[in-house]
Amino acid sequence: MSLAFLITTLVVVVTPGTGVVYTLSAGLSRGARAGLVAAVGCTLGTVPHLVAAVTGLAALLSASATAFHAVKWVGVGYLFYLAWSTVRDRSAFTPAADAAPRSALRVIVTAVLVNLLNPKPTLFFVAFLPQFVDPAGAGATRGMLAAGGVFMLLTLVVFSGYGVAAAAVRDRVLARPRVTAWLRRTVAGTFVALGLSLVFSGR
Repeated sequence: MSLAFLITTLVVVVTPGTGVVYTLSAGLSRGARAGLVAAVGCTLGTVPHLVAAVTGLAALLSASATAFHAVKWVGVGYLFYLAWSTVRDRSAFTPAADAAPRSALRVIVTAVLVNLLNPKPTLFFVAFLPQFVDPAGAGATRGMLAAGGVFMLLTLVVFSGYGVAAAAVRDRVLARPRVTAWLRRTVAGTFVALGLSLVFSGR
């Protein structure tokens, strides 16, 4: 892999988005284990996008306004649902949250859906990977899968760091009710903002 590919991928992965927000929220509300599980889920959520890019489904998504907007609006609705759930579930950001932790499967499913229901990563893979892999050359599929694997590995490492870092300050944050209330509203507001950015984004 070229240095340019690694640097560009790292910048993309580090930049906050829906997956980062969800991982931080999981780490803050339920500890390091939940943050790591969320990181795994967000990483798995990139697999369908990579498969779509490799198989050409992304080209269909890009060419069909109906398909693109269908996926986009489902994603917007899910982000708004996450915002509503965050505001409604007052037990999430409290010291007693560990008494009834969410199952790893539920955290992973939510994390996968956060990334899956956003059509932008698929189009990103289509625009990004071909710059570093000749799609017409021999072994193009293998090259794109390898590049996608590096992207996923960096996603897992960076998101795990976000989750663990959030968990590290968890006790100090949750011990302050005002900070907890502000945090809950901030996370919910961020999901709304991300949903609105998806609404107004172009293809």
